[in-house]
Amino acid sequence: MGKGVQDSKNIMKRLVLFIAIVLSLFQLYTGGFGLLTAMLQRSLHLTLVLILIFLLYPVHFSKKWRWIDFLAILLAIGSCIYIFLTYEDLLFRVGDPNMFDIFFGIVTILLVLEATRRVTGWILATIGALFIFYSYFGAILPGIFHSTNMSTNRFISLMYMSTDGLWGTTLGVAATFVALFIIFGAFLNATGAGKVFIDLAYIVGGRFRGGPAKVAVISSALMGTVSGSPVANVSTTGQFTIPLMKSVGYRPKVAGAIEAVASTGGSIMPPIMGAGAFVMAEMTGIPYAKIIIAAAIPAILYYLSVYFYVDFEAAKENLKGMAKDELPVFKEVFFKGFHLYIGLGMLIYLLVFAKASPMFSAFWSIVAIVVSYVVLYFKQVDWNFLTKALEDGAKGMLLTTVACATAGVVVGVANLTGIGVRLTTLMVNLGESSILLTLVVTMVACIIMGMGLPPTASYILLGVLTAPALIKLGVEPLFAHMFVFYFACLAPITPPVALASYTGAGIAKSDPMETSFTSAKIGLVAFIIPYMFIFGPELLAQGPPLNIIWAFIMATVGVFVLAVGLTGFYRRNLTWYERILAIGTALLLITPELITDIIGFILLGILAVLIYFTRKKEVENLENGEFENSI
Repeated sequence: MGKGVQDSKNIMKRLVLFIAIVLSLFQLYTGGFGLLTAMLQRSLHLTLVLILIFLLYPVHFSKKWRWIDFLAILLAIGSCIYIFLTYEDLLFRVGDPNMFDIFFGIVTILLVLEATRRVTGWILATIGALFIFYSYFGAILPGIFHSTNMSTNRFISLMYMSTDGLWGTTLGVAATFVALFIIFGAFLNATGAGKVFIDLAYIVGGRFRGGPAKVAVISSALMGTVSGSPVANVSTTGQFTIPLMKSVGYRPKVAGAIEAVASTGGSIMPPIMGAGAFVMAEMTGIPYAKIIIAAAIPAILYYLSVYFYVDFEAAKENLKGMAKDELPVFKEVFFKGFHLYIGLGMLIYLLVFAKASPMFSAFWSIVAIVVSYVVLYFKQVDWNFLTKALEDGAKGMLLTTVACATAGVVVGVANLTGIGVRLTTLMVNLGESSILLTLVVTMVACIIMGMGLPPTASYILLGVLTAPALIKLGVEPLFAHMFVFYFACLAPITPPVALASYTGAGIAKSDPMETSFTSAKIGLVAFIIPYMFIFGPELLAQGPPLNIIWAFIMATVGVFVLAVGLTGFYRRNLTWYERILAIGTALLLITPELITDIIGFILLGILAVLIYFTRKKEVENLENGEFENSI
């Protein structure tokens, strides 16, 4: 009996591996040699993802319920075959579906919702179901939520038989360049680039006070921009950095929070931004190069604020760095990472200088990583890295794909019923009385949606539902989409549902809620900057160069002072009123306005005088006390 169970598990593992490799190879082939027609590309991608989900996430632990998973797989395959066989006729039948169109349409949407529930939990699946119910019952609702009656024929026509619903842009993004960048990250990890990132971070920051925390900041920034998944980033780099932070004296909740904040920031870190930069370029038509330039200053300020925080926290707790013999040797680490430099160099060259498409750039960067890794380290190569990368890449697509598919249903219903336009009108009316209030509402919506979605999928959904309102209020499209994107990325460290913080707490063995609130405190600057760049475009590198440089310098001073206020330490422990003064000063300096800079400098001078003279007095008292004691 035991042998039979083990054989069954082995067969399942091989099946999962086979499907995963097929999915990754399909994405690589279409990325390098040309996409299929939109609906065919997306349906085949989604089908392979659904098969993997129903294999990896069974409906129940009991084996007797396994037949449900295999039935779901057969239905998913049947729907895909149906689309391939009837694709041309399907488009001509839009508005007048036959019974097979309706059957496979309903089945596919239900499979997507169930797969979403299994992978992401109930939140997003419930939102998708509520929007579907709304499309049918919106006619009985009053006021702004009232919509016209919806027939099944019309619903299936738009949701399943066209590229406006399930097969829309949101799934298209997941089925093309997002999938390729996930595979790109998987190849980086499989070839040891993750270890190189961490070792380089140790070399740069490990020897300074609170060294492991600085390692977490640097390594997570490097890993996060590629992976785009804060939770996955915490799970990987956090296994190394969190125990080390605890070993040098960081409190568990602080260690877990620092890693969570550092990992979350990777989603806003150019040049990849977890594929968010490419999604934004696709949605807005803004050139990719302009987006990553705009994202650079806020990302730098974010990581400077975290770095300053961990430095002052280390000084406050008198935490030391790591000994020289505990650190990696630079020469050894550097030569282990040549394939990494070649792959990332190729990616940046193709994207920024050659202005190639994201898919073309990702494909040839993957090729560059594989070829250079094999050529440079041929004798040390473990050829299992190929299957590992292809398998991990496919598994990494699951959450993003089903989240984007469900988001496509939501966006389709919003367009079909007109609720999206009405919500935009409502927000515009709200903004006429106070644009700040509209920004706050948008922020809250982004954070709530981000609780159950990865940053990229959350941004896609909110970019359609909320960004148009901000644009109608006069906010530049780049600023509006950056605002939405940033807060979609910050949900993983925002209480009460802060998944990155919870993951960090699990590794640190700290209280999840305390860790999430500490994360929000450490990452406070990220909640401030989006408001600042709405009213001051210099922080998005927009405007005269001198203005941009001045705004960046002032904001850098501001995040330094903010870290002082949040930790309550600079050369000594600060009093409560000094901390309030420091935080207020920081907010004024971060705001890109001349008058706020002047007021901020005045308050900074007052704060410096308070700290300097009380510090001097403490030293004098200490010296006098020591002199009296010696007598």
